[in-house]
Amino acid sequence: MKITKTFVLAALLVAFVPVLRARDQDVFAPVKQAARERSRSDVTWERDQNAREQTLAEVRRLLRSPVDPIRAAQIALLNNQGLQATFEGIGLTQADLIEARTIPNPRLDISARFPDKPPSGTDIEWGIAQDFLSILMIPLKTKVAKDQLVAAQLRVSNEVTRLVAETKSAAYQLEAADEILGRLKIEQQAQSTSLDLIQRLHEAGNITDLQLLQQQAEYSRSRLEIAQAEAEIRTLREKLNRLMGLWGTDTDWKIESRVPDVAKDDFSIRGLETLAITQRYDLAAAKAELQSTLRALGLVKTFRWIGALDFGMDSERQSDSQTITGPTFSLELPLFNQGQARVARGQAQLRRAYDNFEREAIEIRSEVRELRDKLIFNRDLAQFYKDNLVPVKTQVRDQMQLQYNAMIVGPLELFTARQQEIGAERAYVEAKREYWVNRAELEQTVGGSLSRKSQAVSKNPISKKN
Repeated sequence: MKITKTFVLAALLVAFVPVLRARDQDVFAPVKQAARERSRSDVTWERDQNAREQTLAEVRRLLRSPVDPIRAAQIALLNNQGLQATFEGIGLTQADLIEARTIPNPRLDISARFPDKPPSGTDIEWGIAQDFLSILMIPLKTKVAKDQLVAAQLRVSNEVTRLVAETKSAAYQLEAADEILGRLKIEQQAQSTSLDLIQRLHEAGNITDLQLLQQQAEYSRSRLEIAQAEAEIRTLREKLNRLMGLWGTDTDWKIESRVPDVAKDDFSIRGLETLAITQRYDLAAAKAELQSTLRALGLVKTFRWIGALDFGMDSERQSDSQTITGPTFSLELPLFNQGQARVARGQAQLRRAYDNFEREAIEIRSEVRELRDKLIFNRDLAQFYKDNLVPVKTQVRDQMQLQYNAMIVGPLELFTARQQEIGAERAYVEAKREYWVNRAELEQTVGGSLSRKSQAVSKNPISKKN
């Protein structure tokens, strides 16, 4: 009995230390670091009500100022409940790691047999056994579970990057819609002034019925465009509300009403493919899963010949009060099943993981090239509107104003020139919107940053910490 107690206590002590280490590990710290480096934002895993209340207070503080794309992304990272649900994937894989590090419980068997003839002593037998095969597999199982934890952290970091890009894109779209609405209202005011003048000229007999109808149609068109723009703004606001996790009075926020101008050559477009392969968290997660599958296959191959390996103690108190105690040993003989199916399954899983990894790398490179070309086009287009078309339309309107003042041209020509100028300004806003939305998509595609500065700090902060 003393030997048995010592055996049990030793097993519990060995099992307790690694479990504590796994529970004390801050498995969310790499995700927070990755968010700061790539997105320049903070993320919080709300694991209790106090953390939730602190997050709400921070969100409401951020909402007091006009929301721009950066602020919207920060609010989404703090308050999006779908992202919080994604964070729980780390908790699940951490539980798997704890399970992998834990020694299985020993098995205790007790039996009692009562004789029907003298001697009348009860025959009592008990035995305790430990599955030593599971103990031998703990180091390899722990490595597999660690790879899975790293993969989960990387997948979560990829979701952070995706949410940032999606939120910034929606904010840019809303900014552009609000700016376009302002220009549409200016155009409507011009149309209203033009219509009043045309009606007076028509009453005086200086304007034909056709010209009056044309001006009325233009005024109606401007009213319709304003209604459509307002409906689009409401739709985009609700999309941002969903991304930022807002409801109730928290939805009464204000948006920055101007899309930033497009800068010339504000980042290098060379080497973006290589940067994406280096930075993409989902690709790194696929690599970690490939490593985990490889380790799991090695585990299967190493122990394929051993189905069960149990050591223990057995004691029997016979009816004549004699006690017999001794060790026990149990081994499964691999006569028919040598783990062929498990090896074949592991090999298939490894080939599938490798194929998925290679497919994802090819798709990432293609997406980077596609988005890079679109970004260059949208940047050049926005720059063309800013440097060429809008200034020309403004000059045309100024010249037309001078000719109108000199009574060389009529009011219709002047209003047409003004309408064309406003149309060019709207097109410039739309080009800026497409550029910034495209840029947010490209940032997501290359892994959250178009600069190599973050790469110099840490190519893979998650894998280094694990």
